[in-house]
Amino acid sequence: MFKEFRDFALKGNVLDMAVGIIIGAAFTGIVTSLVNDVLMPPIGVLLGGVDFSNYFLALTMDHAPASIEAAKTAGVPVLAYGKFINALINFTIVAFALFIVIRQMNNLKKRIAKGEEAAPAVETPRQEVLLEEIRDLLKARG
Repeated sequence: MFKEFRDFALKGNVLDMAVGIIIGAAFTGIVTSLVNDVLMPPIGVLLGGVDFSNYFLALTMDHAPASIEAAKTAGVPVLAYGKFINALINFTIVAFALFIVIRQMNNLKKRIAKGEEAAPAVETPRQEVLLEEIRDLLKARG
């Protein structure tokens, strides 16, 4: 059983998947920072200078806390819809980035299936073509 598990764990696909998960987690951190630190502040300014991630609805009417942190400290249950909207934007950015990557991979697979090279062929300079012809003529003589 240990041998079977080792064979499974060391398969290329499992290692590739593990690398993908680690890179995906790092990418998610980058996207979260992009949304929270770059995209949402200008949107907050457009909405009146409010921190968008701090939008919430208090579920009890005892008192209205000023922020989500204040509500959590006071033990007031809140519906944090601003954070949810941030999460939706994060998801959309990650999904779009994955769409672009998968689309490019599918295009590459189609080109390979058609027999095309992965990169466009670079035209050989005329000087090299002439040198190759001279070489071939010399081989034929000798």
